[in-house]
Amino acid sequence: MAIRVTLDRVLLDRRMSLTELSERVGVTLANLSILKTGKAKAVRFSTLEALCRELDCQPGDILVFDDEDEERSGNLAAQ
Repeated sequence: MAIRVTLDRVLLDRRMSLTELSERVGVTLANLSILKTGKAKAVRFSTLEALCRELDCQPGDILVFDDEDEERSGNLAAQ
């Protein structure tokens, strides 16, 4: 997938655990874990807003477009 989630890096920079973030934003630990590992297929704007508010960051700090990742996937599928 061309969208990568870098929540783990932001949490590390903030010295915050996923459990603490979960409690602060009111999102279950399981759902944040799915997002953090890149297995989420979508994220609600309200969730993204809450994450950015608590982490004092911008959406682009959490979500990154990686065109090269998409190209690698396409090349592997073509082989």
